[in-house]
Amino acid sequence: MMEFSFLQAVVSVITFAFLLSFLRVVKGPTAGDRVVALDAATTITTALLVILGVIYNRTWLIDVAIIYALLSFIAVIAIARYLEGGL
Repeated sequence: MMEFSFLQAVVSVITFAFLLSFLRVVKGPTAGDRVVALDAATTITTALLVILGVIYNRTWLIDVAIIYALLSFIAVIAIARYLEGGL
């Protein structure tokens, strides 16, 4: 039971980190800051999906996390290239 409460605490910390990152996406002073915060938010979301998969013993959440990480990486690269003027 102690392992489950530890994972609940980890989920709480990760959720707080996501909220801080999302706040930076909304209020970032520059577009570059917003892109970096968006990348951090997607990484945090991926970690949250993996931890929830471990808590609830759902292997499909791990698969979803891998696909989400791949798509978010491609999206961040596309946004960065667009902001740089190369797209």
